[in-house]
Amino acid sequence: MTGFGRVVLVMVVATVMMLSSVSADPDLLQDLCVADLTSGVKVNGFACKSNVTAEDFFFAGLANPGATNTTTGSLVTAANVEKIPGLNTLGVSLSRIDYAPGGLNPPHTHPRATEIVFVLEGELDVGFITTANVLISKSIKKGEIFTFPKGLVHFQKNNGKVPASVIAAFNSQLPGTQSIAATLFGATPPVPDDVLTKAFQVDTKEVQKIKSKFAPKK
Repeated sequence: MTGFGRVVLVMVVATVMMLSSVSADPDLLQDLCVADLTSGVKVNGFACKSNVTAEDFFFAGLANPGATNTTTGSLVTAANVEKIPGLNTLGVSLSRIDYAPGGLNPPHTHPRATEIVFVLEGELDVGFITTANVLISKSIKKGEIFTFPKGLVHFQKNNGKVPASVIAAFNSQLPGTQSIAATLFGATPPVPDDVLTKAFQVDTKEVQKIKSKFAPKK
């Protein structure tokens, strides 16, 4: 393992331990509660299963870069309770985000978690917007960290000429993500046109044009 690799490992472990001490999720009441993702029981989280193995706590999906040939030029690979059932009730999760040159992780929110990102490669312009409509932004590069407070709209953009990637840590087993554009213009059933025309001060034709870009692929 390279020197930088060791630094990344230490930073990720330290971040997860820090976030686990200030979990946004309810505290656990037992040693573990591995999620039964197939259970029909509805609880705040997931029902526990009885046949627990080491695989319930393992995931290799963040090891390699994700394909960034998307409409936004970025890809988020989540390592949450839906991928790692053993995270159920533990109040932590990770994601890897990869960005093509010029790639954007569009403005979005995480309703259940604060996010902290550690830059693996490249440089990014990042920022969040407060409830007073103040933009807090900064350019960050390899080895640096930036934090996005729980529930606030935020984004990351690779303005460099080479790919970039980050590891993101959350103080929730399932932070949830609401992408602002997709939420408003791609909801099912759709948000009424008159709501969006008034909110964005544009005509119906413009709203329908934007909605067409977020319509489900057939």
